[in-house]
Amino acid sequence: MAHYGQPAYPYPGHPENPGARTSNGLAIAALVLGIAACVFFWTVFGGILLGLVGLVLGIIAARRARGGRAPHRGMAIVGAILSALAVIASSVIVAIGVSFLTSDSFKDYNDCVQHADNKSEREQCSEDFERDVNNN
Repeated sequence: MAHYGQPAYPYPGHPENPGARTSNGLAIAALVLGIAACVFFWTVFGGILLGLVGLVLGIIAARRARGGRAPHRGMAIVGAILSALAVIASSVIVAIGVSFLTSDSFKDYNDCVQHADNKSEREQCSEDFERDVNNN
């Protein structure tokens, strides 16, 4: 029975319990960052930095959703997974790049180019470097 001045049911468009679940902006942010990290995984900023932030936000959002305090648990998990994949791929690319730049062949090539006086000597350095890389 409704009291005087109060409707027996809520007005259309007004939920009965408005504070029960709020939107989960962290899940949306994790998904957006995860997608961006996957697109830019070949860069240190895109893959590692965006990926780490997306991973942290995804984990926080998934925990909130699991506790019933926020919706979109699946979105948070997908964002965290995409972010983790981007961090892994970017880390592998960075490791390969560092390995290549610290190799003896690259150091020899760099020394050769620095001591080359003209274009033909630099081209000879490139040919020698290519031969060294193909033989190893």
